Amino acid sequence: MKWEIVEKYGENSKNLWKTMLIGEYKHTIDDKRRLAIPAKFRKELGKKVIITKGLENCLFVYSEKKWMKVMDKLENMPTVQSGARSFSRIMLAGAMEVNLDRLGRILIPEYLKKYAGLKRNVVICGLSNKLEIWDVEKWEMYKEKVEKDFDSVSEKLGELGI
Repeated sequence: MKWEIVEKYGENSKNLWKTMLIGEYKHTIDDKRRLAIPAKFRKELGKKVIITKGLENCLFVYSEKKWMKVMDKLENMPTVQSGARSFSRIMLAGAMEVNLDRLGRILIPEYLKKYAGLKRNVVICGLSNKLEIWDVEKWEMYKEKVEKDFDSVSEKLGELGI
C-alpha cells in the first residue's frame, strides 16, 4: 500500500511515496530454518536485512536503511543508565545480517529461532518501519490479551493526541 507524504508545505512542495510495511501474514519455517518474506515487503526491505531479538520474545527484521536509524538511536542512548546499556547489548549482540535468497527467503539463525520459540508456523507482522516474526501460538495469545484492553489503551493514546 502506498501513502503520500508531503515533504514541504506550500507552493513548491514535493510529494514522496513511501511503501509501508503493514499487515499480518502466516508462513512456515522449513526444515533448513528458511522463511519466505511476503512478496509485498521485499522491495522495501531490499536484498539484505538485519534480524534481531525483539520485545515479548518475537524477532525484529529491519531493512539496512532502517537499521542504520536504529543504530544511531542506540549509539546516542545514555551509557550510564543500566537499562539503556542492557537494551543496546541485547539488540546489537543479537543482531545478524541475512540475505534474501532468489525466492525471497531468509535463514533464521538458530539462536534467534530459539529465543523467539519459533516452531514451524509463524506470523510475520508489518509494523511500518520493521517486521516482527512471532510463533503463531504466541502471537494469538498476545493478540487476544492486547485486544481485550484495546479500548482502554486507545483512550489513553487519545489523551496524548494520537
